[in-house]
Amino acid sequence: MGEKLATRAAFGEAIVALAEQYPELVVLDADLSSATMTKKFSQTYPERFFNMGIAEGNMVGVAAGLAACGKKPFAATFAMFAAGRAFEQVRNSVAYPHLNVKVVGSHGGLSVGEDGATHQCCEDFATMRSIPGMVVCCPCDANEMTAAVKALLEYEGPAYLRLGRLAVETVTDGIPGYQFELGRGITVHQGKDVTIIAVGMMVQKALTAAEFLAEEGIDARVIDMHTIKPLDVELVEKAARETGCIVTTEEHNIIGGLGEAVAACVAERCPVPVVRHGVEDTFGRSGKAELVLEKYGLTPEGIAAKVRRAMELKK
Repeated sequence: MGEKLATRAAFGEAIVALAEQYPELVVLDADLSSATMTKKFSQTYPERFFNMGIAEGNMVGVAAGLAACGKKPFAATFAMFAAGRAFEQVRNSVAYPHLNVKVVGSHGGLSVGEDGATHQCCEDFATMRSIPGMVVCCPCDANEMTAAVKALLEYEGPAYLRLGRLAVETVTDGIPGYQFELGRGITVHQGKDVTIIAVGMMVQKALTAAEFLAEEGIDARVIDMHTIKPLDVELVEKAARETGCIVTTEEHNIIGGLGEAVAACVAERCPVPVVRHGVEDTFGRSGKAELVLEKYGLTPEGIAAKVRRAMELKK
């Protein structure tokens, strides 16, 4: 695994790096530019940056208006506010008219740490997935985040992009032939006994879990499912047929997110055991990020335990 960098930091660098190539790109922020990492864009392109204050619903409405005028707005705030407080505006002002707005939710999941349960958004995948026509994307590392921002600039339509607060290892830059495409997962480790489908920072933890499992004689495949919607159903079906059982892992409630998307796909296309790993329908709590993740079992050991269960069900 390579250099550690938060995906929010990679997002901030990417929008600056791509701004000249995409003059229609504009950025809106709800008074959190130092946290969402849009600050550098605001300093480099002040005429294309709009600090909307602590008024997320209004920010999304303005972003919709800018999109209707031909701009490519990225509207950034914390995930809890983007997917929670501004849900109505995302649904009615952006998605209903299918406008080209990218809603950016930073600080998603339990790894927000000390900010506590009110800010540890573990429901954003579920709410954003429920909106018709909404793309839902959560890159696992800095390299993938950079590729995702470019892909979203090319994509015409509404999308939700989740950023992480915690610095994570870069794992996708060393994958031979790696190519990012919205709606297409990536097999980052081959295996024949079980498939672990992961999203976001859980990809790195899944790869570590695969190392643990190899010592037990379990050959685990790991898939980076950076786009939860549209789900790569062909890749999921292929994994189900070839390995016979699946474990999903996400920094999100097991209700409504990646796990449910995969389980629904498998039930329809190739029924095999699916075991979901993530936040077990509960709120988080304040603490150091790694300690919070450990308390809720979002660890390689936690993934490995779910894999053993899936293997038992497979028998």
